[in-house]
Amino acid sequence: MTTSRLYKKTLLAVAVSSLTLASTQATAAGFQLNSQSATGLGRAFAGDAVIADNASVMARNAAAMTLFDSHQFSGGVNYIKTSIDIKDIDYITGAPVADANNSSGTPVPNIYYIHKLNDKWALGAGIYSNFGTNNNFDDSFGAGSGSLINGIPAATVFGGTTEISSINYTLNAAYRVNDQWSIGGGIDIVQGSGKLIRKTGFPGALGTALDIEADGVGIGFNLGTVFEYNENNRFGFAYHYSPEIEASGDMLYAPAGVNLIDGQKLKLALPSMAEFSGYHRIEDTKFAVHYSLQWIGWSVFDTLETSGGVPIKDYNWKDGYHAALGGTYYLNDAWTLRAGYMYDTAAQDQLTSISVPDSDRQWFSFGAGYHFKKHHTVDFGFTYLMGKDVSVSETLDPTVTMLTATTRADAILAGIQYSYSF
Repeated sequence: MTTSRLYKKTLLAVAVSSLTLASTQATAAGFQLNSQSATGLGRAFAGDAVIADNASVMARNAAAMTLFDSHQFSGGVNYIKTSIDIKDIDYITGAPVADANNSSGTPVPNIYYIHKLNDKWALGAGIYSNFGTNNNFDDSFGAGSGSLINGIPAATVFGGTTEISSINYTLNAAYRVNDQWSIGGGIDIVQGSGKLIRKTGFPGALGTALDIEADGVGIGFNLGTVFEYNENNRFGFAYHYSPEIEASGDMLYAPAGVNLIDGQKLKLALPSMAEFSGYHRIEDTKFAVHYSLQWIGWSVFDTLETSGGVPIKDYNWKDGYHAALGGTYYLNDAWTLRAGYMYDTAAQDQLTSISVPDSDRQWFSFGAGYHFKKHHTVDFGFTYLMGKDVSVSETLDPTVTMLTATTRADAILAGIQYSYSF
């Protein structure tokens, strides 16, 4: 295999991984995005499958909709500010390449409504985001004598343009079986879209290597249950089945002047998730402790390919988990204070990529809620997310390494949520 051919295939792998996995650079391992509410953000989503302090709980566990005594509305936005550092860059040309940093911000809105039919039944609808980012490297990426590849800035080769968004539409129902048990479930309609542009600077292939603007829809479902031991102690469990999305649109891959994927669809398998949560308010105090353990089935993300069988990249990811612990202090009738910590494991195993700076992550979160005029609540949440340095290499042929570097992704998240009960 020639160096030029190897480069072209490696570039496609790097570029498409940015398209489909860019949310890794946002807040979570793999391309999961934990940002369903500002309320949950303020406690690192510890206990979120059972706390049920507003309608956003349906995003984690539909069964918890029975815990309300009235109709509920909640809407808000979380703002994610990411910082991606790439250092120790060693490109195959051997020319010096400077360290790089990419910083970007993305708003992630949400809206939910729960309608209580009676003491037994509750219906809910919600719109929120599973993953997304707006990631554009400027020409300062990799500045130095090695930053130009036959006149093409390295920024457009390894960074380029990556714009990703997704919307999850959920329709749920919950039923109270008795004083202790509730069950629930629903349908999840996942719509995703993305734009990706990458260049190549190798002789015979100068110009556009990849130009994709595509979208697709997948159908999943969720099931959950809640067990209330007493008024101060309860547990929740939920399972979310995630679909495989086939994205279609304008898709160009031209490594040798021939478009290999025009008219095809890009197949993306999403991971299913299972979550267990607990909530315990200490009797005769204003303090409660809560926790969550979530499993994420990343091993389903094995190989990325098109509907026509064109292989894009092998991932061979491993299943992951996150564990979160939090506390809530009910200061008075108006104010509620929250804090939490989460440890989130990486999805990548042996295969790594410069465009997907995946690593184990730590969440440090705090938040507050202000309740006023009986039925109105405003919640605030803030998280500092700390990643780890990861050594990555880009190669398809074991005998040739195209690029080595060290990546690190950190983030700051801030959110606001308004809720109304009636």
